[in-house]
Amino acid sequence: MEGYWKLFYAFGMLCFGFAEQWGTVESNGDSYSCGFPAIYNFGDSNSDTGGISAAIYEILSPNGETFFGHPAGRASEDLKLPYLSAYLDSVGTNFRHGANFATGGSSIRPPGYSPFNLGVQISQFIQFKARTTALYNQLSLDRRIPLTISNLPRPAEFSQALYTFDIGQNDLAHGFQYTTIKQVLASIPDIIGHLSQAIHTLYNEGARFFWVHNTGPIGCLPVSVSYEKMKPWNLDKNGCVKLQNEVAMEFNRQLKDKIYQLREQHPFARFTYVDVYSAKYTLISDAMNLGFVEAVQFCCGNCWKNGRINGTGYVNPCNHPSKHISWDGIHYSEAANRWVADRILNGSSPIHLFRFKALAIIKKPCDDHKEKIAIIASYSS
Repeated sequence: MEGYWKLFYAFGMLCFGFAEQWGTVESNGDSYSCGFPAIYNFGDSNSDTGGISAAIYEILSPNGETFFGHPAGRASEDLKLPYLSAYLDSVGTNFRHGANFATGGSSIRPPGYSPFNLGVQISQFIQFKARTTALYNQLSLDRRIPLTISNLPRPAEFSQALYTFDIGQNDLAHGFQYTTIKQVLASIPDIIGHLSQAIHTLYNEGARFFWVHNTGPIGCLPVSVSYEKMKPWNLDKNGCVKLQNEVAMEFNRQLKDKIYQLREQHPFARFTYVDVYSAKYTLISDAMNLGFVEAVQFCCGNCWKNGRINGTGYVNPCNHPSKHISWDGIHYSEAANRWVADRILNGSSPIHLFRFKALAIIKKPCDDHKEKIAIIASYSS
């Protein structure tokens, strides 16, 4: 998987569900919103909305052809908020409703395929928060300067925002490439520890709402399977690499346990753990019946490469991207991501909400206590 860090186009699914935090309700004649004013995302190419493209390499055609119609270096969002801008993209960005620190190839801990590991992303956020707050306060105190910071969040909103994580796959992939299965398993506690420390740091910065994805079945990615085709005894009934998926499941088990621990350590925070693995593996297991081709097939084998002819990309995708689960051997297609997103939305995939011990700190809880899930779905094809 050499060069994996270049495979940056996002497919992600950032799903958000909190009973008291969503929607607009009436209370004593006053209308108020209890939705999240902003989102701050940390992750890898699964939720990159243009960071690695802005910082290192431009995304080329045919990436983006299905959803945007052109390379956009980013994903699609359906949260009744503007598109989430990449923190590293300085052109035309709008951070009024949050920022995306995710970059393709990123891992929780270094080394990895990208220089933008989770620790770097957290440092970027802290700097962003400090500089935004300082600028806002400066303009607020100087009455000669009109307070028109239309593209920046308000300082008070940092504690009301949602902090999302979709990261960890590259830690496992890098380990599979450069070490042994046994060594990857032994590294999981330290990887989870780095993620936990990142959450602690954000909590100390005022973050209170956390949404964490587990990692998907990495052994089912066509790029993983391609190395094991000549060893069918290493594959499961769906053609996935058994040992790699077992490692992914162990990572997820420890991640879930850590989220429970964090909930106990931070009783005034709220944590949501989403089992993306189950949704994706279900899709792969039933691919043919759901209208897809075999899961090990992919649509555009060279779409991550950066070759050009007369200014345009020279690789060609398949004729029917919507029939493929995999877009480029590593990232999921728009159709596949939509299926997974819908499965989480309708409750078929487990979502574990770790609630406040003291709901009294929510001054105006929404009176509709049904679980409501807003979803961001990003597409790679």
